[in-house]
Amino acid sequence: MNFMQALRTRWQQADTLVCVGLDPEPARFPAQFANDPDAVFNFCRAIVDATAGYACSFKPQIAHFAALGAEGALTRLIAHIHAAHPGIPVILDSKRGDIGSTAQHYAAEAFDRYAADAVTANPYLGRDSVQPFLDRADRGVVILCRTSNPGAGDLQDLVIDGRPLYQHVAEKVAREWNGHGNCALVVGATWPAQLKEVRAIVGDVPFLVPGVGAQGGDVEAVVTNAKTADGTGLMVSSSRAILYAGNGQDFAAAAADAARALRDEINRYR
Repeated sequence: MNFMQALRTRWQQADTLVCVGLDPEPARFPAQFANDPDAVFNFCRAIVDATAGYACSFKPQIAHFAALGAEGALTRLIAHIHAAHPGIPVILDSKRGDIGSTAQHYAAEAFDRYAADAVTANPYLGRDSVQPFLDRADRGVVILCRTSNPGAGDLQDLVIDGRPLYQHVAEKVAREWNGHGNCALVVGATWPAQLKEVRAIVGDVPFLVPGVGAQGGDVEAVVTNAKTADGTGLMVSSSRAILYAGNGQDFAAAAADAARALRDEINRYR
């Protein structure tokens, strides 16, 4: 089963559009991990196991692992997700984008080293910078379009031929780069009007939507403006609001409660 098939199956069978972000910050871990030499893996595994029933996908952020020298923990975590929760796809959030053999190595990193089902990618070096990812027809390529950060408009809103750059990116991905049907787009929850505009351009191309929870994106606005006709089409991503919902012995149960609450809130508007 390829990434898109797994994602659509998960939307339908689990009735959830929640993407659980995995951004480990040991300073925020509960006290019981203070002397654990494998704290990054053990904390994230507990979160995964607690929230899997409410997740359409998991999204580990590579920098949070690499900065800690925890690449091995990331490899084991993705393997654990695949083994313990088969059918829930893993998106490696690395936002890669380079040219030539470097891009090929980045694709090998995501798909062969880490065995991720999809990867986030930056399109601003052009098609050749993402082509090695696109060529892996069984894997997903989640391409930055209109991101959730405050400075997104510095470049993404620049008007070219009468339209902002992010709309050109959306159109190019949907019409030219998605030959294998394995592309999705990152469109931030903090820009609901832009979500609606991009949906109108790309049809049923899935969206990864960061920015709810800690960044303040409005769930109703996201779902209303960006869902597809069948009420799916979205991976609504939340990281900190789920990961650090509790900081005691019951941290995993608190994370599950937060993931379930987000799933239920999304489903109210579908």
